[in-house]
Amino acid sequence: MPEFLQTLDTQFFQRALLAAAVIGFTNGFFSGFVLLQRNALSIGALSHTMLPGIASVVLITGALTQWGAFAGAMIAAMIVGLGSVAVARGSRIPQGTALAIFFTSAFAAGVVIQRHTGTAAELENWLFGNILAVSNADLWVFLVIATITLSLSTLFMRPLLITLFEPHVAAAQGVHVKLMQYMLFGLLILALVASFQALGSVLSIGLLVAPAAIVSLFTNKTSWLFWGGGIVGALGSVAAVFISVLAETPTGPTIVMVLGALFLLACLVSPRYGLRLRRAVSLLPTRHHNQ
Repeated sequence: MPEFLQTLDTQFFQRALLAAAVIGFTNGFFSGFVLLQRNALSIGALSHTMLPGIASVVLITGALTQWGAFAGAMIAAMIVGLGSVAVARGSRIPQGTALAIFFTSAFAAGVVIQRHTGTAAELENWLFGNILAVSNADLWVFLVIATITLSLSTLFMRPLLITLFEPHVAAAQGVHVKLMQYMLFGLLILALVASFQALGSVLSIGLLVAPAAIVSLFTNKTSWLFWGGGIVGALGSVAAVFISVLAETPTGPTIVMVLGALFLLACLVSPRYGLRLRRAVSLLPTRHHNQ
């Protein structure tokens, strides 16, 4: 325990807590859009596109650096994500289909590329996250992304929501539907790339889905999906950093496990769905062994 208390006073731990709070709130806030859009699986596919971006930068520069990994992940996610939107708008191919083709091709290319980089062990930090290694420069990047994401999401909340639910109505009201769709996907990619430092490209979907899903079990108010999701994401991420240090477990997986545990608990105690779920479980068939 004394060693744990000494860890609390270190700068790297304090930076990790601040990063967890900023990333957790930003992604938790944006998880409201993910929940309403019902495209969580697409986000999971998009998160895997960050690997080829990181591997490509390492292959070109010959080194795995913080900024190089961040830039590579951002470019790869933007190309695949916005490319799938463009293909869907310019053809009869659904966006999900285009995204699946792009993401599997990109991920396969990343697997091939990383075998020639000689940094497979170091890439593990980017695949599963290491928020304890964030620097002051990383914190500034997180704060800038949080400011951009939260400001634009709040400012354009109404046209974004109308575009999500009724794009034809939005167009009739003068909303630039195409611009809103690109903006939503662009902000999503920003939030996703920001979280990969904490969770890695494999687990980052957890922070973009779970917070709003937890809040939705307790309220019908759309606004609470965003602000409540931000609070849940921040508190869950900060608590997970403490747990990971105390239990000596990887921080990224711990954050996802904490959010998963909170979601399960919310399902059980929710006044709207908890009783219904418990009744469903009680009605499951059981085996009777005759003696």
